[in-house]
Parts: sequence; structure tokens; C-alpha cells
Amino acid sequence: MCGIFGWVVEAAKHQDRNTLIRLTDLMAHRGPDGSGYQLQETADKRFQIGFGHRRLSIIDIGGGAQPMSSEDGRFTLIFNGEIYNYVELRQELVALGHRFRTNSDTEVLIEAYRAWQLDAVRRLRGMFGFALWDEAEQRVILARDAFGKKPLFLAELPGVLLFGSEIEPLVQFPGFHRAFDSEALGHYLLNRYVPGPSTFFRAVKKLQPGHYAVWQGGTLKTTRYFTPPFATTAPDVKSFEDAVRLFEGTFDEAVRIRMRSDAPFGAYLSGGVDSSAVVATMVRHSREPIRTFSVGFREAEYSELDHARVVAGQFGTRHNELVVEPDAFLEHWSTAVLRRGAPVSEASDIPIFMLSEMASRSVKMVLTGEGADELMGGYPKHRAEQWIGLYQWLMPKLLHDRLIHPLVRSMPYGMRRVKILALAAGERDPVNRMRVWFGGLSVGESEAMLGRRLSAMPPDLFPYSSEIESSLRRTLFFDQTSWLPDNLLERGDRMMMAGSIEGRMPFMDTVLAGVVARFPDEFLTGGKGGKTVLRAAMDKILPPEILRRKKVGFRVPVGEWFRGPYRAFLKDMLASETSSVARLVSGLKLRRLVTEHLDGRQNHERVLWSLMNLEMFLRTFRIAT
Repeated sequence: MCGIFGWVVEAAKHQDRNTLIRLTDLMAHRGPDGSGYQLQETADKRFQIGFGHRRLSIIDIGGGAQPMSSEDGRFTLIFNGEIYNYVELRQELVALGHRFRTNSDTEVLIEAYRAWQLDAVRRLRGMFGFALWDEAEQRVILARDAFGKKPLFLAELPGVLLFGSEIEPLVQFPGFHRAFDSEALGHYLLNRYVPGPSTFFRAVKKLQPGHYAVWQGGTLKTTRYFTPPFATTAPDVKSFEDAVRLFEGTFDEAVRIRMRSDAPFGAYLSGGVDSSAVVATMVRHSREPIRTFSVGFREAEYSELDHARVVAGQFGTRHNELVVEPDAFLEHWSTAVLRRGAPVSEASDIPIFMLSEMASRSVKMVLTGEGADELMGGYPKHRAEQWIGLYQWLMPKLLHDRLIHPLVRSMPYGMRRVKILALAAGERDPVNRMRVWFGGLSVGESEAMLGRRLSAMPPDLFPYSSEIESSLRRTLFFDQTSWLPDNLLERGDRMMMAGSIEGRMPFMDTVLAGVVARFPDEFLTGGKGGKTVLRAAMDKILPPEILRRKKVGFRVPVGEWFRGPYRAFLKDMLASETSSVARLVSGLKLRRLVTEHLDGRQNHERVLWSLMNLEMFLRTFRIAT
């Protein structure tokens, strides 16, 4: 797990080594254990190539330094991530005649590219963002893993191509103009995050998950190499017992290969089914007690620490807890925005950042339960999507809009989830319905907030392009191609790496995703709480109170804090003369949101959180709007 940064620039715009070092070292938190830098030119001297690397040493601690060049000098690689099946790939490559000088997955990646060229990325069972220079072909290969667990940002400027694991080094490149993308603002209000490939910087784009890009002779061409199996695989597992057995074997392997490490590791444990399943499986493959880490709050209704203790006690883990206080949360907020290179979409990002700082004192890597809901149907919306078609058939649009919609909008403070459900049920546009589930503003509300018409068309239509008949599978496909990479997986990478911790996510295994895609819908959401196969697999392993308790989700009491210790801070960020957001949106609408929330009439915590983080982002990156 590391941070990479680099460039390809025309000779007339070449940069010195000090610039490469300075910009790469802005990501020292991603790689506190080592660094490496390399400058070279193309054979025709037209372009300069710069590769910078910061290393968090986990595999082959002594031999995996980067940039790494092949023995013959043809290939040079900078790599962020882990290839979990590198042991099996290495055996296959040795059988083909390849030789190795190290025990690192980095060298396996180099030799895999030598053997299979661009098809190598399809064989990688892991998470990665990498840049590889092929001297013989005079080309740079940039690639990102299938689900987008690892980031890779690109900026194409006149005569300049920049790439990196985070945005900050790109925007600090000499001559970079920090132009604000006003179209991204509309998408942010609708989604509460900016969907890829866009960012808030007009010149910076995300290389989308499951893509590689090839730079050659001044031209960059991008290709998709992976589509989530829900769009390509028909359900063919008829027996529920067979589904459970298939899941158990594949999940066990997914956990086991993610425990490959030459450094101490542990697990994040929330006390929910997902992280508990990961810990239970890890115990099976470990001779020593697993280190577990949990985070919670003094507000009991928001904290899952008691449940995490139950699981830790059952499996005899070396358990560690962090209780987040409002003051400490606030101290970490601006740094979280800086590391994310964007507004922090979810308040839970910051406790994960704080937990990662604590965990990094004793381990370098953790396994987490991230992605289980999006893979196996664990959210209430996944069950609701299955009957929304019936509701819309029974409830004419005109009746819903004139009767139900106004009634829902007037619901009191404590009924936020019911409001979201009712609003989503009445939304007939599938693109907008996906947005409604996340509690952002509607198209009409966003336009009223901005005082202008906006393009509601997503920057990338791929997450909405699936022609699957099942509404559940269409929703899961969207989750896996937009909500995960642009929000939750982005959080997992940026917030854990901000604390110098690598996060590995067994539920985001591509082989496991292919197996789960073979299950019919009722095997996913057929029982209470969803994730029916997972619950059945864990039935005799996890405590009954963990398996059967109501899903809580990782929530932070910011709504209460806005009305309490953050009250003055909220007003400064959104209602003061220094507020940039107050100049971007309707002051009348903004004041209404603030007043209704502070008075306890409505729960606007999600929208207020989004707007406050936008303000924090604009101040942190000093963007002129």
C-alpha cells in the first residue's frame, strides 16, 4: 500500500528532481516507510517521464522498494495496492520461465505484464493503481483495479499528463490552474458526492474503476477491461444450500489470501454481521489472536461498541476501542478534506481516519467488512426496490405528486428514513431514484438552491446502463459502479491511508462477486435484514444477537452536534460573510435549511453536512469560484 505520483511532459516543460520529490512527498502519510524517485526521457527526447513513490512496507519489506525496474531494464513500475494472488501468479510465471529477484507482488506485476501485456490486469485479484513504463514500446500504462478500491487521478494539460493516488500533488504542479467545475457542484448536491470521472477540479479526472489507459507518443487512450458480474452473469444456482456452500468456500479464500503480510495486521470490527464475519474467518487462519479495532461515541444510540465487544470476546481478539469526542472530530475534519481532495461525503469518514491513526501504532494493515451490503443486498433500499414497481403501478404519478409528496415533505424531524423511502417510491426516473436513496437534494431543489438550470445527466452513464430486468440487480450494479468507488471505497482508501493504514476488503473480491452474481434475488434479500446467504453461512459461527439485530449503519451524531457544540461553527461556515458556499447557492434557501435544523423542525443533517464540507473544501484548496 503506497502513494504514487508522476508525469509525462513535453521536453520544453521538463521539471527537476526536487519538484518530483516535493510533490510525491505530499503523500508521505500514504508511505511513511520509504520513498523513491526517477526521471528519464523517451528515446526521441520529446518527453520527460517522472515517477515518484511513497511506500508502506507490507510485502517483502526488504526487497520491494519502488520505482522497481525489471532485471533487463525494459519495465519500470510504481504501484499502489496489493495483488493478493501474487503467490499463485508467481508460480505460473516461473513455470513459463520467468525469473525473480525479490519476493514482492510488485515484481510479479512487472513479469505478469511481460507475459500477458495489457491482458495481465484481468488476472490480478487485488486492488491497485499503477503506472508502468515500457521502454521497448515507449509507452506508459496506467491502470486501476476492477472495483476502484485504489484511486488514480489524471490531469491532461497542454503538453503535460499528470497522474497520482491523490489530488493534492496534481494541483500543486507548477502552472496548474485550480479552475472550479461548476457542473460538478450540481452533481454533488444531487448525489452528496461527485460521480466519476469528474472531480471539483475542471482539469482533474478519475481513471474509472476497471479501466486502463495507455499513453504513447503524446496520446492517451482509455479502455474498460472489467464489468461487474451482475451485468454479465445470469442466476444459475438453484439450491440455497449450494449457494451457501459456494459462498463459504470463496469467502474463506478471499479472507485467507488477504491475510498475506510480512507486517503486523488486524481488523476493523463494528459489531455488525459483515465485519464480524471477516473476523470469524480470520481466526480460522491465524495461530495468534487477531487484533481488532472499534470506534464509537458517547451517544449510545450511535455507538456499536457493545456489539463489537461481544464478537471480540467470542473470538478472543486483542481488542482496542476509540471513543470519538466532538472536539477531536473537529480537529481532524480539515485534514480529512485535504486527504480526500474533495468534500467528505460521509461523516463516518472522520472516525475511520481517527481509528486508523490509533491502529497504525500497532499494525500496518487491517481487513474490513466494506462492500458486503453492495455485493449481497444488505440495505433497506435493496428490499424496497423489489416492490417499487408495484407501488408505481397502483399509485398514479399525479396522485403521488399531489397527495403523497407534500405529505412526506412535511413529516417531522425524526422521520428522515421514512421520507427517503416514500420519495424514492414515487420517483419514476431510475437515475434520480438512485440519488434519492442517498438523501441528497432533488433536481428541483438543487436548481432552486443554485438559482439555475442544471444538467442532471451523470458524467458517466455506465452505472445506469445495465439492461438487467431485476430492479434489485440494477440497483446493486449501480452501487458497485458509482456509490462504492466514488464514495465508500474512496473513504476506505483516503481515510485509512491518511492514518498510514492499509485496508483490505474481502467482500470486494472479484471471484466472490462472480459467485454471488449467480445467486437468484431471493437468496440475497429473501430474509429479514437482507444478505440471506451471508447470514446463513454465519448462523452457527456468530452470536445470535449479532446475526439478528437491526442494521444500524455507521452513523455519527452530527445532527445533534450541529444543534449543540457545532452550532457556532455551522453558522460561520454557511451563514457568515466569509462563506463561499453562501455565494454559490441561494442565501434564502440556505438560511431556511439552517434555521429549520437548528430549531428541530426538520432533519437536514445530510444536506448541511454536504454544504459544510463543500465550504471546508473550498477553503482548504483555496479555489476561486
